[in-house]
Amino acid sequence: MPERTHSTPPRTLAEALRTRDDASLEALLRARPDLLTPVPGDIGALATRAGTRASVIRALEHLDRFTLQTAEALAVAPDPAPYPALLALMGGDDCDPVVAAELPGAVGVLREQALIWGADDRLRLVRTARELLAPSPTHPSPTGLGPTVAEATVGMSPGRVQEIVTAVGLAGTHDSVSAVAALTELFTDRQRMSALLDEAPVESLHVLSRLVWGPPYGEVTADPTRPVRWLRDHGLLLPASARTVVLPREAALHLRAGRAHRSTEPRPPAVAPAREYGPQAVDAAAAGQAFVALDTVEELFKDWNEGGPAVLRSGGLSVRDLKRTATALDCTEQLAAFWIELAYAAGLLATDGEADERFAATPYYDAWLDSPPQDRWADLVTAWLTATRTPGLIGGLDAKGRALSTLGPDLDRSAAPEVRRRVLSLMATLPAGTAPEPESLLARLRWERPVRGTSAGRGAGQSPAADIAAARYAHGATAVGDLRSRIAQWTLNETELLGITGRGALATHGRALLGGVEPGRVTGPAALTSAELATARARAAEALAPLIPEPLDHVLLQADLTAVAPGPLERPLAELLGVAADIESKGGATVYRFTAGSVRRALDAGQTASDLHAFLATHSRTPVPQPLTYLIDDVARRHGHLRVGAASSYVRCDDDAVLSEILADTRSQPLRLRRLAPTVLAAQADPGELLEGLRSMGFAPAAESAEGDVVITRADAYRSPPRSAPAPVPEGPPAPDDTLLGAALRAIRAGDTAATVVHKPVPEQGDLPRTPAAETLATVQAAAMTGAALWIGYVNADGAASRRVIAPVRVEGGFVTAYDHTADDVRTYPLHRITGVAELTDDPA
Repeated sequence: MPERTHSTPPRTLAEALRTRDDASLEALLRARPDLLTPVPGDIGALATRAGTRASVIRALEHLDRFTLQTAEALAVAPDPAPYPALLALMGGDDCDPVVAAELPGAVGVLREQALIWGADDRLRLVRTARELLAPSPTHPSPTGLGPTVAEATVGMSPGRVQEIVTAVGLAGTHDSVSAVAALTELFTDRQRMSALLDEAPVESLHVLSRLVWGPPYGEVTADPTRPVRWLRDHGLLLPASARTVVLPREAALHLRAGRAHRSTEPRPPAVAPAREYGPQAVDAAAAGQAFVALDTVEELFKDWNEGGPAVLRSGGLSVRDLKRTATALDCTEQLAAFWIELAYAAGLLATDGEADERFAATPYYDAWLDSPPQDRWADLVTAWLTATRTPGLIGGLDAKGRALSTLGPDLDRSAAPEVRRRVLSLMATLPAGTAPEPESLLARLRWERPVRGTSAGRGAGQSPAADIAAARYAHGATAVGDLRSRIAQWTLNETELLGITGRGALATHGRALLGGVEPGRVTGPAALTSAELATARARAAEALAPLIPEPLDHVLLQADLTAVAPGPLERPLAELLGVAADIESKGGATVYRFTAGSVRRALDAGQTASDLHAFLATHSRTPVPQPLTYLIDDVARRHGHLRVGAASSYVRCDDDAVLSEILADTRSQPLRLRRLAPTVLAAQADPGELLEGLRSMGFAPAAESAEGDVVITRADAYRSPPRSAPAPVPEGPPAPDDTLLGAALRAIRAGDTAATVVHKPVPEQGDLPRTPAAETLATVQAAAMTGAALWIGYVNADGAASRRVIAPVRVEGGFVTAYDHTADDVRTYPLHRITGVAELTDDPA
């Protein structure tokens, strides 16, 4: 975005911003929302904040690769740099036509974001950005270039400079400044520089080839070799320290044919298709996986029915409890951690807040469980899409070397929602049913948001900026690279687990999550608003609903004590089968197996033998097998014959022979039983341990309450107090809406008017205008009729004096109501507190 043409070029960033129109300033504030916190008082304050180190770093981190390369080139260009010089650095001597076509757009982005300012003949990089991107001995430039001749010769003796000038065939000068200027002119003259290099030994050219793309520094011995000595004598290697030499920038640019970067990437890489499927096949596969996701979450809470694992002192889930949960879900520990974190992000799981804190389902889980499948799925995926908690980090180490645990602290990464949404947006650019090539998608993401320090083609020997080893994830893959690439790789796995994609391609209901992205259209990385997210959620649920099979109300009982569910079951049937039988296998059909333990579990939950017989006869399409009938009756006959309660604990039974049998059994020794009465045994073990011990011995005891009633255990017996889902951790200030932008822009303009406007000279005492009361009243009344603005001096009730620019609207009853440009607000001022008025000049410039 070019600056508006003025007779006098701007001398500062503030002056450049002052020439912008409102649309341009709004674009700046949208691109860099941190500049609005708090709202700057005027343009000068805005420019100062835009040049702070933290703000500039944030802005650089949000640039695409080519725009960042443009900023890096400006950092090694003369200051100020004319546009042709920048084009030469980006396009080289042959002036790449693609670079030439895309460079104006990159310059426009940098200018819009106030990272550069000035007209095209005097482009200036913001000082802080130049300090961050320019090369230095401790901070190599991403371009691989070194210091200029003038910078490298600082501190060099005048005699040594004259020796170099003489060696390259230049006439000696009377001072070092002119000698350095002559040497710089030689190195930037292509013909003369080529002639000089033609004289160089071949070995010297090999030395230069190793330094030309960076790093430009090399170590030398006290007695360097002849090729190095020739380069040093001719100024092509200048001393950086006692044992280090550097290739000056001008010489390197000549050897690079004028390019600042080894390779420029003016256009983003395309997302390549990997495989193509029929859209219906993709939707069917994704819908099947969506149903599996719902089933897995339900299985998690069935395992944690009576309260989940204990919370570690440092927060989170222990490794032992995670392994046990993974075994219960029949998946890897990494996958179990993902499902647990997903339930937590959706508000289905929380801590109970008790002294011995444990994880448990929230009351919201019961409402979620009663919702239609498509709504439950939509709740999960929208929570995943907006969550900043990143399960892929689990198992890795934090900054202090401590292991990151499931549900523990330090798992929030503010970039996660943006990366997830961007991955889906890029997948949506492909035709329906097309799976992307993962590496091409990651390459596109790296182009859009490169890691600073690796955006340019890095030269041999230049180390990247802190590569981070990724944690192993669902399929055991290990990713190495920047955090955004790792999150993107995890996202590709997670979308398949959640049924957003099928066979690697984005499904119709997954596409709806983006708010209706059409194939071939790329959406921006900005997150949806709350209203847009709710609409997208509803559309995704609506798209998924026809793909979810209707739940069945029947099973097929078989003679081998199994029941086959040929599809998803209605909830009452699934819940009772889940209690009365054990799941043996899952897939297109689920196989349940009835055992003595599972039948006892149903009786413990309050069912009777007759209830089970009637239920199975009603819901089976095949006759109830006789072995199953016998199994139910046999377990029911023995169930509750023994009673266990709390003394420490006790066992009572009307048949003293049964108690004698228990005492005689060597397996009862760990329970430390003793007879208190013919029908009562006391134990040192707690009731739960006693129940399990007797069941392992083949008995079917029932727990009883203090009143002697049988205790019925239910699946939803324990819930945490009401809890809200964890709030995402934002990445900096949120994007401003139109209302905030408009108000902020008016405040900045008003403050700038107050700070820069010139008023007519009036007699003053101190810093405030002073006029007689009659003149003050007359001037204010006239301004109210004409709509003019005035300077006023004002003293508030606390005695604080201030100068303000107001536009009077109404004057009555000893008060003036006016729009205060300084405060950007309509206020009422008592006339007796106005010390005086002064008219503004017609031309504030």
